[in-house]
Amino acid sequence: MKTLFRILVTVVYLLVTSSTLLYSADFFGDALKKGLPQIPELGGSPTGRAAGAGLDDSTIASGLKDALSVGAKNAVSLVSKVNGYYGNEAIKILLPDKIQKAAELAGKLGYQKQVDDFIMSMNRAAEKAAPKAASHFADAIRGMSIEDARKILSGGDTAATEYFKSKTYSKLYDEFKPSVSQSINQVGVTRAYNDMMGKVPSVPFVKPESVDLNHYVTTKALDGLFYTVGLEEQKIRTNPVARTTDLLKKVFGK
Repeated sequence: MKTLFRILVTVVYLLVTSSTLLYSADFFGDALKKGLPQIPELGGSPTGRAAGAGLDDSTIASGLKDALSVGAKNAVSLVSKVNGYYGNEAIKILLPDKIQKAAELAGKLGYQKQVDDFIMSMNRAAEKAAPKAASHFADAIRGMSIEDARKILSGGDTAATEYFKSKTYSKLYDEFKPSVSQSINQVGVTRAYNDMMGKVPSVPFVKPESVDLNHYVTTKALDGLFYTVGLEEQKIRTNPVARTTDLLKKVFGK
């Protein structure tokens, strides 16, 4: 009798458990069909709204142009001041690889000042030439299409800067180089270079290769400029305080 009772209890338990599992499966099946709540995207406004959500293409494009305009203006201002390059370890223009050994030898022989003067003069040339890029940035920003804007909006924190760089670097290089060249002459980069290299004795294994200083300083100056623009873009995308215009607040959130 006790055995029969145990069997009956076991059967009832299994029936109840099976019903519960079936109900649970039906519930989650319906939930999946209807769609579960989406996890809010990180970043953007405090409410979790994605950048550009609910806005038309024209507004988004204008917002991104505004972001690049503000970012470019801030970047040019930062790098063009005294020590804008020289005082920033992230973008400071260092010795060209081709003359590294020669410069190290000059320093060991007691001519470190000449080496330091050369490094400083390259950075001063970049700082002096940097403002010339502002108008060319503005022209490139005006050329951004709505399709470009949509792709940039969904990209990473420096998507606009990378797009901007891919479309304008060659042109900016051609326009920027004469300014750098002029600055090189004004701040005495070539003179500092010759003064430094004149202290290096004629030792075969440290004989430096020729260096195109105009090209070297121009490329390093532009790299530093775009790096700084990228930092400014990141601020606008991730920090509400950096959204200094109504349009930026509208597109990226307050």
